[in-house]
Amino acid sequence: MRNKQKGFSLIELLIVVAIILIIAAIAIPNLLRSKIAANQSSAVGSLRTLNTSCIAYSTSYGQFPSALTNLGPISSGATASSTSADLIDSVLAGGSKSGYTFVYTAGSSNQSYTITATPITAATTGQNMYFTDQSGVIRSDTSGAGAGASSTPIG
Repeated sequence: MRNKQKGFSLIELLIVVAIILIIAAIAIPNLLRSKIAANQSSAVGSLRTLNTSCIAYSTSYGQFPSALTNLGPISSGATASSTSADLIDSVLAGGSKSGYTFVYTAGSSNQSYTITATPITAATTGQNMYFTDQSGVIRSDTSGAGAGASSTPIG
């Protein structure tokens, strides 16, 4: 008599591996699109936070900050001042967050400002570029030319 062995045959294992690979091929592009959408949402949220922080800074000090770092956290044991107002966290004050780089530019006599958010790598971290200024309107550009004051406002 012949002994029956328990287990899967090579063909059965190959079929299971092929099914897993097909599922992965479908799921990975969706995962990347989800990550890009999350980064873009984070960039818009960060711009809203920066706008609010700039208004709070202007209310306290009579002008907008001269640099993004002026909105950043205070040193241990220090109090808030015009050079470190403690309005945003150290990650955002560093100018880069969630795949986007934020560039703050102060206007003349610090009475205005512009902030741009551009993806670090357009193919993997985000596809939209964003712009805002003291008006608080966040504008978006998808052409790659860079967002500016004439770009389309987001909804």
